[in-house]
Amino acid sequence: MQRNYVIIVAGGAGTRIGGDVPKQFLPLNGMPVMMHAIHAFAASKSSPHVVVVIHPAMRPLWSSLCNQHQFSVTHTIADAGRTRFQSVKSGIDSIKHIEPDLQQSLIAVHDAARPLVTPSLIDCAYEMAARTGAAALATPSTNTVRIRSRYNLKNNTYPRELVYLMQTPQIFNGAILCEAYEQPEDETFTDDASVVEKKGYPITLVNGDTRNLKITFPEDLRIAELLLRQPV
Repeated sequence: MQRNYVIIVAGGAGTRIGGDVPKQFLPLNGMPVMMHAIHAFAASKSSPHVVVVIHPAMRPLWSSLCNQHQFSVTHTIADAGRTRFQSVKSGIDSIKHIEPDLQQSLIAVHDAARPLVTPSLIDCAYEMAARTGAAALATPSTNTVRIRSRYNLKNNTYPRELVYLMQTPQIFNGAILCEAYEQPEDETFTDDASVVEKKGYPITLVNGDTRNLKITFPEDLRIAELLLRQPV
């Protein structure tokens, strides 16, 4: 029987948004950013077990926020590492304690700072991952794209219809993801799809949504507030 999991990566410092509190804990429409994302997974038909990866120093804050908002979604907490790669690996290790053989599991990895993901998007990604072993949300680029040479000596237009902007969740067969994260960390690993791809597994793209934005700068919070007030 297939079991579903999701690793919510919430170990980042979120320094670009300013302030002392990491962005995933900031309020968005009366609830911390990352709680919106967790609620979406809990409301999905895929109904994954949630693993929240946070910095050990943030555990008291998270516990306090859960009490304050009467947050009742069952979840496991894992310690974040120094890098995102290490944090995801920590989440995988936590899942392996629950289910040592991951052959029959699907593991999603989702940015805690993407609060507007919807249950329907989540289910589409899980369904594709069940068929192909590796699936990730992505949206086509709407802008003209130019590729700059390494030393900035020239740049060339690149066909934008071939360019996709990656989102999360990215979902994988558990054994595939576990195998991929046994590799040494590499600077080319910009997301989980790049880690899995380097191990030789193809990635299937699933149509994402431009509303599924990542909170990075203060204006992103304001945009998210507006989007939450609009009907989907």
